[in-house]
Parts: sequence; structure tokens; C-alpha cells
Amino acid sequence: MVEHLLTRLGVDLSAHAAGSHAVHTPIDGSRIGTVALDDRAAVAARIERAQHAFEAWRAVPAPRRGELVRLFGEVLRRNKQALGELVSWETGKIAQEGLGEVQEMIDICDFAVGLSRQLYGLTIASERPGHHMRETWHPLGVVGVISAFNFPVAVWAWNTALALVTGNAVIWKPSEKAPLTALASQALLEQAMREFGDAPAHLSQVSVGDRDAGLALVEDARVALVSATGSTRMGRDVGQRVAARFGRSILELGGNNAMILAPSADLDLAVRAILFAAVGTAGQRCTTLRRLIAHESVKDEIVARLRSAYAKVRIGHPLQGSLVGPLIDKASHDAMESALARARADGGKVHGGDRRLQAEYPDAYYVAPAIVDMPAQTEVVRHETFAPILYVMSYADIGQAIRLNNEVPQGLSSCIFTADVREAELFQSALGSDCGIANVNIGTSGAEIGGAFGGEKETGGGRESGSDAWKGYMRRQTNTVNYSRELPLAQGISFD
Repeated sequence: MVEHLLTRLGVDLSAHAAGSHAVHTPIDGSRIGTVALDDRAAVAARIERAQHAFEAWRAVPAPRRGELVRLFGEVLRRNKQALGELVSWETGKIAQEGLGEVQEMIDICDFAVGLSRQLYGLTIASERPGHHMRETWHPLGVVGVISAFNFPVAVWAWNTALALVTGNAVIWKPSEKAPLTALASQALLEQAMREFGDAPAHLSQVSVGDRDAGLALVEDARVALVSATGSTRMGRDVGQRVAARFGRSILELGGNNAMILAPSADLDLAVRAILFAAVGTAGQRCTTLRRLIAHESVKDEIVARLRSAYAKVRIGHPLQGSLVGPLIDKASHDAMESALARARADGGKVHGGDRRLQAEYPDAYYVAPAIVDMPAQTEVVRHETFAPILYVMSYADIGQAIRLNNEVPQGLSSCIFTADVREAELFQSALGSDCGIANVNIGTSGAEIGGAFGGEKETGGGRESGSDAWKGYMRRQTNTVNYSRELPLAQGISFD
């Protein structure tokens, strides 16, 4: 099945026939392919080719660059079903989430096409007579994209669509756990390039490799920008190495997202939002809801409702109508078990969290999503475990709830469910959530393309996708033009 999907999507399987890196599906643990890995020399060669592509591409007018991205969006539309299914096979996402991820790719293409005619600078008033100032934006160079397994294609598309319309070349290092979807996405982009006609060779490349290959990309001064998505540990290493050579980085790292549930909240709405945000993608989203901070007057009721809702969640093969698929691998399962053991030691009451379908899929790791009633926000709660664990705590007043929301190292997404406009506005104010995303009466996951995506603190501070995130992929230049016959100096300085 997977080989058929890869062929349909245009991947040259013969190029990886002698590959040494085996790829396994989390659905049943079976091997679904092999790929060849790049070493440092191969990465360096890719960077050299990308630099030449950039030098040609930066001279192409931005609206023309947008045409390539438009064509890519059309190719994705034609192949949405197949690519979405491949995402499910390689990462264990349920069918709807696999399709949703490809739709994100299509959406960012649409956004970037419009953006290609809106790379606006500024006209600035000069203090000197006979002068004008302006601010212009120029292509940056080679962009390195490092992505994680949980969104194996969308994150690359966010970066690549913006990087291409802003005049850059791209080298993508996908997760070693999800290289097949990367090869398929690259094949689809190459199809769009053929339709485009005159895109420079090697404008976009995929480098499948291990940590050493990733370091080669990160440490090379020819890579002007590294956009890395993954763990805080990984981001700390990448950020320091890129900064050491005065390069740029966009870091999208951990999230430990919370919902504040106020006494005035619509509990029916909240249960639906919590369920999707907490158990979607088997808890393996950076925006997964991990902490529920419920007012003491509604905590017992919401826990009872959630336990009832969780009991109805279908766990199983992601392409057979289930709502929750498998964890990516054994390491993720072990981390979940360890976190639940620590929570119990801290006085938490654990509901769920047991392994499922072991007889049917002995080499896969399906689990029941867990609800953990915690007496306090202990260290295990403050740590992000990439699994479907929802910690529930109570609060007495809104100030305490906001402090609990903020008292974790991560700062990606947050939300409040309330009918009190004062609470909602406080939560979104400078005195409220310290996260990059703060929602009202909607969950923590499911961000739209139009908004800049990212967070604060150990989440990294980067922004991808919408709004003015394009500026991160360009360099700013301030221009001053003297159209007079005099030479007045700024600040009124006289140098006669």
C-alpha cells in the first residue's frame, strides 16, 4: 500500500533501493520502506547547489515566484487524498488529521501567493531637506528547515511557501521517523516546478539524515536561516550553534498548553474542545491540551463528563474510523508510563493511560488517553510529555488561574472558556496569558494559517505561517536618497 502511494505521488523508489535506514509505521510496527541517509559531505554539496539556486531565484520578480507556489497548491489539491493517507501510514494520524495536514499545505500556498504581491516596505519621513528614506526587503539566502515527525509535511510547507515567494532556496531535513512523506512532498513540488518551466535546479532539496547531517546544516555559514521544529532540548542546541555563527533561527519548540475553565463556561462546548485538543493526534501535537485549570465549583463535574466522553473514544487503526491512533514508537509509550508513575507519586489520581490492542498489534503502541486529577501543579505537570495525558487542577480566583497557566517553562498556546467578558479580556491582556496564542472559548489546537504561529519562553519565540512572518525570511534594508544639491547632516550636525 505505501509503495503504491509513493509511486502515485511521484517518488523514485529506485533512488532509495539500497538505502540502509528502515522506516516503520506506528500502525503495526512493520517496515514500510528504506531510505538512503546523507552524511556531512552530502549535506555540504546540497548547500552549495542551493546557494547557486538562490542566486538565480532572487532575481525573479516576487509575483512570478508566487506563480510557482500557486502551481504547487494545485498539485497538492490533486494529490490531497494520497498524501494524507501516506501521512497516516507514516505517523499514525487518523485519516481526517492526515487530510487536514495536507489542507494546511494548500492553505499556506494560497496565503503565500497573495503575499508575493505584498512584500511591502515603508516610506519614512526624513529630517533632512531634499532627502527621502525608505525601507526595502530582500531575499535572504539558503533556508534550512528541520521538521518533527508529528507534522511531517505541514511545517515544511509553512516555511517553504514563504521562503520561495520571498526569494530563497530551501533544504529540508525531515525527521528520521517520517522521511517518506518528505520525499513525496518534494516530488510534488518538483512536479509544480516542471509545470512552472524555468525554476532553477535544486531550488528545493530534501536531506534525509541523522543528527550529524542536521548539525552540518545548522553549522554551515552559507545557511542564512535555520527554521527548526521539535523539542526544547533540540532547539536549545540548534539556537546556540546558529547564534555562534551569527546566523538566524526560527525555533518552534515545546508546548505545555492549558485551558482555564471558568464557572460561567459552557461545559457542553468545553467538553468537545477539551476532547479534540487533548486526545487528537494521540496527544502528539505541540498545541495539545495538557493542563485543565478548572474552577473549584465545576471541577468535579467536568472530570466526570470527561471520563464519560473518554470512555466513548474509539482507539485503533487510524484509517479504519478510529479517533485515536497509535503513539509514534516505544520510546513515546515509555515516556507516558513514566510520567503517569510520577504523577501517582505526587498524589495524582490517574484515569486511563493503559496500553491497548497489544494482542492485535504487538509491535505498535496504542494507549487509552489519560485524565490525571492532580492536587497541585507539580514538576511532572510542568514538564511536557508528548502523549495524551491531561492533568486537571482547580483554582479559586482568576488571578490564581492565570498564574497557574503561566508558571510553566513553555509558552505556546492557551485558552479560557468563560462567558464573562472581563475575564476574557484580562486573559488576553498584558496581565493575562504569557503564551504566543491565547484563545477564548476555543481549544488550544487547530491554529489557522492566517495567524503567525509560535510561542514564548522555551517554545523558542519564533513565528511561522501567517501575519508578517514573511519578514523572518528576508533581510531589511534602509535606503536614504539625497535628491538636493546640498549635503545636510542628520541631527543638525555642522561639519564645515
